[in-house]
Amino acid sequence: MEPLLHVPREEYGARLRRTLDAMAAAGLDGLLLFSPASHYWLTGYDTFGYCFFQCLVLRADGEMALLTRTPDLRQARLTSIIPEIRIWKDGADADPVRELRALLAEKGLLGRRLGVEWDTHGLTGATGRRLEGVLGGDCRLEDASLLVSRLRLVKSPTELAFVRRAAELADSAFGAALSEIRPGGDEARILARMQGAVFEGGGDYPANPFIIGSGPKALLCRYSTGRRRLDAVDRLTLEWAGVFRHYHAALMRTVCVGEADAYDRFLFDACREALSACEERLVPGATLGEVFAAHARTLDRYGLAPHRMAACGYSLGAVFAPSWMDWPMIHAGSPVVLEPGMVFFVHIIVMDSERGRAMTLGRTSVIGEDGPEPLSRLPVELAVAA
Repeated sequence: MEPLLHVPREEYGARLRRTLDAMAAAGLDGLLLFSPASHYWLTGYDTFGYCFFQCLVLRADGEMALLTRTPDLRQARLTSIIPEIRIWKDGADADPVRELRALLAEKGLLGRRLGVEWDTHGLTGATGRRLEGVLGGDCRLEDASLLVSRLRLVKSPTELAFVRRAAELADSAFGAALSEIRPGGDEARILARMQGAVFEGGGDYPANPFIIGSGPKALLCRYSTGRRRLDAVDRLTLEWAGVFRHYHAALMRTVCVGEADAYDRFLFDACREALSACEERLVPGATLGEVFAAHARTLDRYGLAPHRMAACGYSLGAVFAPSWMDWPMIHAGSPVVLEPGMVFFVHIIVMDSERGRAMTLGRTSVIGEDGPEPLSRLPVELAVAA
């Protein structure tokens, strides 16, 4: 049976060639890939089985093999171009790292220089320690955590089409939310409408839960359990993403419920100006550090330095739970240089704990030859739901 691929085989071939070139430049004989984002980008392999041990072994000549558990055998066959799938079996004496060593020996990779994706949710600290203990004496293990991440940073036309569709779904989700946001509105129904709009549009689950918070929780920028009804006058913080083929396009908004007072409007004006300042620096050749500096400079001028974040966004792409945040972050001093085809979510977050007020504003853009292309069609204005 032919695998069900969302990207042409020719593009997977081009991605493999770029990866092999990067390996050669780093002097690597092989690569041990543990990140689900790397697996998906390089081969199409689509699963949440990375919560257990699995490793994609890539040799410098392009030969690859996947070591995974039984439940993911058919998953890999149906969703990927991986030609060789090896299985380690669950059991009291299961030792997948030892089985990986045997696979490496078979592939002539023992005693060679191997890159390892250490910095990924697909490799736990315990397994990483085991990996070093078993392979450290046989191989030269090098940190290659960002090798594929750097290649994934610039998106292909195929990928950008997925991102644009994700952005359409994100806009639809906000429209669905507004139909439920009112005094007395139920957070549970708001979330259901938002996620439902993404699913109805053919989208996927996000890599982390949508963020929703009203009342005291409007000052949170993480999901937490528990639902409430909106007060007659309230603020509702929402951060969500449209997701298509695992590609994310995120948005962030604070909605004023019942009314917006002068301080709400002051905070929104600051956030809108900061977003504009950041997007003016989303140009090829600029660094992410410069983007963050625009964010900080603007909010500080409004006197909001104590209430802003130490980062104002990150790259987006095809990523997996537990987070849709992709490398790299937008923070002070980041040397990463922007290029056309990159996708970044810029979020402006102001949390004034002293006054119990929150204001947020964020959207996703594609970096073009001349500057950013914001993907959302939502107006950049303060939303008030009466």
